[in-house]
Amino acid sequence: MTQPLLAYIFTGVVAVVAVFQLALMCGAPFGHLAMGGRFPARFPATLRVAALVQAILLAFFALVTLSKAKVLWVQYYDVAENVIWVVVAVSGLSLIMNLVTPSKWERMLWAPVAGVMLLTSGLLAAQVGA
Repeated sequence: MTQPLLAYIFTGVVAVVAVFQLALMCGAPFGHLAMGGRFPARFPATLRVAALVQAILLAFFALVTLSKAKVLWVQYYDVAENVIWVVVAVSGLSLIMNLVTPSKWERMLWAPVAGVMLLTSGLLAAQVGA
């Protein structure tokens, strides 16, 4: 797969997750699909802030992958060459957490998403140059 294609797939998946996080932040009753299902309806205020922070972090990760693939912000390619490994590590941790969560909904929904994020960011990170 080409670097741009990997970055586009990663960014598309991340966009879905970020929109979900923004919905949680706005009070959507999707709590059963996140945080192990501990908050079955709406998130409390502190977790809504955390959802916003996560959406922002995901957007940053997408920018890193796009820069690594020389699609966007090419001037930051050298930084992205290193930071992409943080994206890979966080994606790996996300996959692990979504596989071991007590919530069957998270395992069914978010584990595959995290798997795609790990696969695409890992393949992109492993490719040197473009």
